[in-house]
Amino acid sequence: MSIFSRFFGRKDEPADADALLANPDLEDPVALTVLFSDSQKIDIAALGQALRAYHRSTGDARCEISPDPGAFIALVGWRKHVVRLVGFDAPMPADALEPCVAPAHYPQELKAQVRAHRGHVILYYAGREASVLEQYVALATVAGALARLGALAVVNEAARTSMPAGVFDAEVEGDRIELLRELELPALYCGFVKYEVEGVQGVWMRTHGADRFGHPDFAVLAEGHHEGETYFQLFGNVLRYLVDSGADMGPGHTMQVGEDRFMRLRAPAATEYFLDGPGTVMVAEMIGADEIAQRSH
Repeated sequence: MSIFSRFFGRKDEPADADALLANPDLEDPVALTVLFSDSQKIDIAALGQALRAYHRSTGDARCEISPDPGAFIALVGWRKHVVRLVGFDAPMPADALEPCVAPAHYPQELKAQVRAHRGHVILYYAGREASVLEQYVALATVAGALARLGALAVVNEAARTSMPAGVFDAEVEGDRIELLRELELPALYCGFVKYEVEGVQGVWMRTHGADRFGHPDFAVLAEGHHEGETYFQLFGNVLRYLVDSGADMGPGHTMQVGEDRFMRLRAPAATEYFLDGPGTVMVAEMIGADEIAQRSH
């Protein structure tokens, strides 16, 4: 079976038992985009070497590339993971990139470099791991290997966020894959965006991309930008609980988020149209224990 057939997971041709094969039953896979300062010219052998050296679990990683010199199409895989790579000798479209760069948490100087990038590679998960978190971890692992080849930044368009590629290849203590697994969800796998809405006092803050995990995104009307870190951590902790536990939250649900502070959820009001989609969004209202007690009577 050719790499093109295996790249698209075609079932009409037999494949060798050990061949890299995209999962034909995986629809709408999660994806990350890796940006390069110059037109991407990835050495597939160097990528395989970088990936095998990245972590003990990737020691058997393999890479294949299309023989067509006019297109960069490749497959990467190890264990149950397969990742499809599609490269472009052109920048990521600005209207897709900017919403991922503007709210991200890294220096403006680096953001300027990111906006000026000249090549990009899209990574699509195509393996047989059911957990969306583990799918993202696999993509981040490939991004880490690409960082060793000069990648500039990693973008999650579905989550409207991005991170410097160097984060994925930094010298760390402990298990590198476990650190990717424990990465704060709103940092990359979900996003955290602030909105100033005309006529509204305060700053709206919300997550993006939680629908990929089967959970709602969360929004809150904060007093000002100074509360950004507080809600980044709060929503990150709530999403981590939902992802790890498989629990559900919806309108009317409450959660204790402080010694005498609770979060109560509601659906967005009709006037909060700017919170629409793409998945379900829950608005968090901070209340005290006395309000919980009043509602229980």
